[in-house]
Amino acid sequence: MPRRLTTLLASAALTTLFVFGVSSPAAAVTPAQKLSVLSGWTQTSASSYNSWNSGRLNQGAWAAYGFNWSTDYCSSSPDNPLGFRFNLSCHRHDFGYRNYKAMGQFPANKARIDDAFYADLKRVCATYNTAVRPACTSLAWTYYQAVRAFGSLAAVQQADIDRAARIKADGERRAALNR
Repeated sequence: MPRRLTTLLASAALTTLFVFGVSSPAAAVTPAQKLSVLSGWTQTSASSYNSWNSGRLNQGAWAAYGFNWSTDYCSSSPDNPLGFRFNLSCHRHDFGYRNYKAMGQFPANKARIDDAFYADLKRVCATYNTAVRPACTSLAWTYYQAVRAFGSLAAVQQADIDRAARIKADGERRAALNR
């Protein structure tokens, strides 16, 4: 077979393999690659949250990274105190804690994970009307302080929830009077 024909056939075969995805298995994800994605998904920005949530909704695409997606949401504290939807903020917080611990990088990243949690909670609170928003932000601050100080939400007490409920009720009363 002439050399030129052999080269053309080899080139065509490689192109076919590339186009149809029949190639050698992909290289394993390195710890540096995993940490890079983990860092991108645990920042305080809304875009970081949105990227993490996209990954959460399509975990199969990230299987090679071996992320731990398990969660107990807000631990022993209410996931949605007074109806405020904190559960996904708690899930992302768990994701950061569990995966950085598994990578042996937790102490250096804890403060940022806690700050991202608070930013997520404040974004949740911003979706509520101004009458009840102070109650939400009060609870957000309480949840944030609990994880900052203790690393979990176990420190949130019923009295904290009751105080926020009073703030919420006051805001709702004021809003009703202003209508």
